[in-house]
Amino acid sequence: MSLDKIIIGTRGSKLALYQANKVKDELGSAYPKMLIEIKIIHTKGDKILDVALSKIGGKGLFTKELELALLAGEIDMAVHSLKDLPTELPAEFAIGAILKRGDYRDVLVSRSGLKLNELTNKHKIATSSLRRVAGLKKINNEFQIVDIRGNVGTRLQKMEEGYCDAMVMAAAGLKRLGLEKYITQVLEPTVFIPAVAQGAIAVETRSNDKQVNTLLQSINHIPTQQSVTAERAFMRYLEGGCQVPVGAYTSVKNGIIKLTGFVSSLDGTNYLKQCMSGPNIKAKELGEDLAQIMVERGANEILNEVRNNG
Repeated sequence: MSLDKIIIGTRGSKLALYQANKVKDELGSAYPKMLIEIKIIHTKGDKILDVALSKIGGKGLFTKELELALLAGEIDMAVHSLKDLPTELPAEFAIGAILKRGDYRDVLVSRSGLKLNELTNKHKIATSSLRRVAGLKKINNEFQIVDIRGNVGTRLQKMEEGYCDAMVMAAAGLKRLGLEKYITQVLEPTVFIPAVAQGAIAVETRSNDKQVNTLLQSINHIPTQQSVTAERAFMRYLEGGCQVPVGAYTSVKNGIIKLTGFVSSLDGTNYLKQCMSGPNIKAKELGEDLAQIMVERGANEILNEVRNNG
């Protein structure tokens, strides 16, 4: 490898910087003589904090400016939470590596220490995710749910100041920032299905940059790549690029992936859940096959209603 310097692009939040530094550290271990720099780039999603994600465009909000910097050659790679990347990338971009996955579960963060089954319609539960709204409503249709935006620290501060009584958040983000003390309850995926690719860190590159893409193979975690490939294929088949109540998670054992996915109406009353297993070398096909089964069970009708009411 002849590259002697790499510039990593990232958003500026503490969590984004943790993830970028994680990539930097792993590359540094593989290529100790290489100079690696981190460049902060602010995205639209970081700037618009008073409108729900579902109203202003969803996933692309956190990636567009980074991708423009990639195309301009200002950075060599961009680090993202994989769940923020669209399931269909433009042809000029590629996922060069996916790091070993962290905790993919959701957690409840409660100001008073109440568990999910102890919360009532008198408590405000905050989330910016339609998937989490649907999951909460399925558990208790009377839950009072409010929208919340901002980075992890901002959300925790809003809760402490009384904006809400509890929040559903990603376990990985809290753990990566050393904020495990705020976790009131871990929501197991058998009850509360997480977001597709939650807990995974992705490195986006220019698809034609052979040097960088070759370099990144040294930090690519193949088992994680196979798992999220199945999950993202499932979502790609269903999603159509919008923010919708869809989730999936995988377990892998002896070369077999077990994929569980769900599709739901926003109020949680029309909820489809299905499992399917297949060889890890056919992860993409597994995701698509599971999605096809969901379509046959009425997934498109559920999601079209969500989009039309959005």
